Amino acid sequence: MSFGKNLQFLRRLRGNMTQEDLAEKMNISRQTVSKWELDTAQPEMDKAIELCGLFNCSLDNLFRDDMVICSEVYTNLRVETVPAFRYIKHAVISAIPEGDAIDRIFTIVRNCGVEKPRVIGWGFSNVSQEQISVFNMHGYEAAWVLPEGIVPPDMEIHKQSAHKYAAVHIENPFENPFVTIPNAYNTLMEYMHVNGLERTEKDVIPCFETDGESMDVYIACK
Repeated sequence: MSFGKNLQFLRRLRGNMTQEDLAEKMNISRQTVSKWELDTAQPEMDKAIELCGLFNCSLDNLFRDDMVICSEVYTNLRVETVPAFRYIKHAVISAIPEGDAIDRIFTIVRNCGVEKPRVIGWGFSNVSQEQISVFNMHGYEAAWVLPEGIVPPDMEIHKQSAHKYAAVHIENPFENPFVTIPNAYNTLMEYMHVNGLERTEKDVIPCFETDGESMDVYIACK
């Protein structure tokens, strides 16, 4: 827990705001910001409240929480409009559903003779408490974003209109996937909160991740 590290983290979420940018907004010197981030000084209460207003956080967030869930593996925090696309999907409920769902999608891709497909996936909540608690199962859906002109046989085709998403890039997501990937979603939620963005689930895939050695995680915005 470090006020200085939390402040650095919040600056990064706010479009990589520089120390100079923050100093100008707060009507203080860059050296003061540097001292705050080195934890050699802390702001007076009025400045602390001003920081909370600027970054849309609470005093507890700023001084007591460990907000630094973002590390060098997370880059390119952004908001982008994902173009409209068609897709097919396959859902699996098991102890390790991700691999089974993705493997099924890649089997369909190979049968269609397509190379370098864009495959995405997301967890889903249609799992009973018994399946979760007793059998340690969860659900995952994998989807293939269809190239123009491709119509896989005997598969329902879904469509999504162009939509705005917050996104982040992850290098080497599978070195520690049970930490790295959930923290990417947490990082995006912090990014959206700091920047006044609201999540939506209406008529859109609410969140998804791309498949591959590196990964981009997306959360839909209003």
